[in-house]
Parts: sequence; structure tokens; C-alpha cells
Amino acid sequence: MVNKSFLTEDGYKKLKEELEYLKKTKRLEVAKRIDKAREFGDLSENAEYQDAKEEQAFIEGRILEIEHLFKTSSVVDTSVSSRGDAIGIGSKIVVDFDGERKEFEIVGATDSDPLKGLISYNSPLGKSFVGKSKGDEFEVDVPRGIIKCKILDIK
Repeated sequence: MVNKSFLTEDGYKKLKEELEYLKKTKRLEVAKRIDKAREFGDLSENAEYQDAKEEQAFIEGRILEIEHLFKTSSVVDTSVSSRGDAIGIGSKIVVDFDGERKEFEIVGATDSDPLKGLISYNSPLGKSFVGKSKGDEFEVDVPRGIIKCKILDIK
């Protein structure tokens, strides 16, 4: 059984651009590198050839990974999910963390960047936020211990 995951529209666009770049540009660049490296002779001792083949494998793996994401993910309309009282993907929230005010945006897994306040909906912290409403108070177990949270605002 395949678990369905979610992408924001921005995340989908970024992945689509990356996929197009990998398929149309990067594949050709690496193929040229491989052809050029073959000219150097003995492939078993050719570092340039080995490096290019490793890069080719990485690119092909990333292409497969992105294509799989597209097959198993749904794009969330954040204009709908961020409206209302309950937190969902696309919600921008203001939270009181043990007296410290923090702002987060709930995003898909591929968009997450905790240092920028982009929290994946399926991360432990994201899961604790999803479904909560303004004014809700709860505790979250994070690596540094249990902290008290209060949702101050949902945008």
C-alpha cells in the first residue's frame, strides 16, 4: 500500500522545474562528460569516467524519486486549506513556545525548512499543530524535552 503525501503548489512547481532541468539539461551534460571521459582510454582506471557515471546514477535516482512523488502525492490548494479555524497545510501560524513567540508555515514534506519556519505537516511538530485552532494549548515532545504551546494566531 502506498501512503499518500501532500505537496503545496509551490513545492510542486519547484519539483516540476527540477525534473525538467534534470531530464533536459543535466542528463545531456553528464552524457557528454561520459563520452569525453571514454576518450581517455582504460575505463577501469579513469576517475573522470567513474565520477561521471556516479553523477549519472544520482541524477537518474533523483528523477525516479521525483516521478514517484508525483504519482503518490496530491497538490493541496493552500488558499482553501489555510482558511478557517483549523490548522492545515498552507496555514501560517503564530505560536507561543514556553513564552517565546514563533511563526511557522505548515507545508508539504518536500518544502520543509525548519530554520526558515517551514514545518512539514507530517513531522512530529507539524502533526502536533494540524487540526488545532486559535487559542488551543497543548504540549509537544521535542528533542530538548516537553514544551508548552499555545496557538496565538492562524493566518
